[in-house]
Amino acid sequence: MHIDGKAAKAASGGTFDVYDPSTEQVIATCPAAGAADIDRAVLAAKRAFYEGWKTTAAQERGRILFRLADRIRARRGELAELETRNSGKPIVEAEYDMDDAATCFEYYGGLATKINGEVLPVPADAIAFAMKEPMGVAGQIIPWNFPLLMAAWKIAPALAAGCTVILKPAEQTPLTILKLAEDFEAVGLPAGVVNIVTGDGPGAGAALVAHRDVRKIAFTGSAEVGRLIMRGAADHLKRVSLELGGKSPNIFFSDADFENAVDGALFGTFINQGEVCSAGSRVLVQKDIYKKFVDAAAAKAKTIKLGPGLDRDTKMGPLVSKEQRDRVAGYLKIGAGEAKVAAGGGVPRQFSTGWYVEPTIFYDVDNSARIAQEEIFGPVMSIIPFTDEADAIRIANATEYGLAAAVWTRDIFKAFRVVRSLEAGIVWVNHMQPTFVEAPWGGYKSSGFGRELGHWGVEEYLETKQVYINLDEKPIGWY
Repeated sequence: MHIDGKAAKAASGGTFDVYDPSTEQVIATCPAAGAADIDRAVLAAKRAFYEGWKTTAAQERGRILFRLADRIRARRGELAELETRNSGKPIVEAEYDMDDAATCFEYYGGLATKINGEVLPVPADAIAFAMKEPMGVAGQIIPWNFPLLMAAWKIAPALAAGCTVILKPAEQTPLTILKLAEDFEAVGLPAGVVNIVTGDGPGAGAALVAHRDVRKIAFTGSAEVGRLIMRGAADHLKRVSLELGGKSPNIFFSDADFENAVDGALFGTFINQGEVCSAGSRVLVQKDIYKKFVDAAAAKAKTIKLGPGLDRDTKMGPLVSKEQRDRVAGYLKIGAGEAKVAAGGGVPRQFSTGWYVEPTIFYDVDNSARIAQEEIFGPVMSIIPFTDEADAIRIANATEYGLAAAVWTRDIFKAFRVVRSLEAGIVWVNHMQPTFVEAPWGGYKSSGFGRELGHWGVEEYLETKQVYINLDEKPIGWY
């Protein structure tokens, strides 16, 4: 682990193994943190906050973030390979993730000097203004699907705001952020400002959420765990932001560009093995083009090359763990009883090792089916027919989730009507999954609350203080 600027073992001496999903072999052993380790990390973060980081000039915080971006770019190949070996994702996608992580640190390096207060006109002989101040120690818990990128999304805005951090990566994929932590001292990050603790949710995660000196918890993961975090944070009334699951509708009208639409459906479901919270796995297709769409999507899905992520020809790698592979395989059995199979539907037999699942397309899916309502987090598409615009909106919103959605049409008026009607925090038109650090990220309903990225992301780590200065020296005279 990385605590107070130094490599650290767990106080208990406990460890856990980390695997390569393509070989099923152990590639690392990490400390299994518990409450005592969280105490150490929080103490280091609290001391670093009060003894310097909170008052470090915004320009200097920004320069450190710029240097972190430079380090990621300089080590892009090494970090991408490690990310692929740890998560299973194709190396080309891992390289894009490294680029995005560097851009995230760079963006918040620039934003650090642009956190402004506001002067307020008040009806008195006085000056009133609002100040923005860092919240303090932030606890951050990230998932395993985009390991270093999710770490960047959390760490960068917190540092820009002036907070200190304890970050717990997913136990399946801790390696790239631990590798980057080797550079913290070299970029000028003071000891204790960023601490990385490794372990599972019940051990390390729960202790972090419950700690009285942690002022804020930022979590990305499942809605089920998000509810547990809210309950755990309630005792100390700490601030919480949650970026949770999704079951995003990807809506295709008959007037869409057909070839681009089919590609958009496949990309929206199968990118990163479908291990994406915003995956457009509910594919809603207008009946005029329904059969043609199903046939075209199935034909293309069958050409997706599965294989080890380090093979540059691989388009879809193994799932992150045996547990996740078995979970997705269970949904394939459920789907076979709920709908028809157009492509895939099982575990490929050509690999002697690796936690692979075939890219799978179900069609004639009813929106009430489990495969249409429950987040599978794997390469499973459910194609649902609809009649008209009103029907598409009704089906799209008939879910507990509201993270993302996409609309494909050449009718700009229709596009805007649907955009306004969708209950989702992110809506794309004629595209699927573009993500930019400048734009807000977060959802409605059971997809959580709070926003990451853009200036919205840094605001999640700031307190607002009202200041009033009386310019009239006369007594108040209320008695």
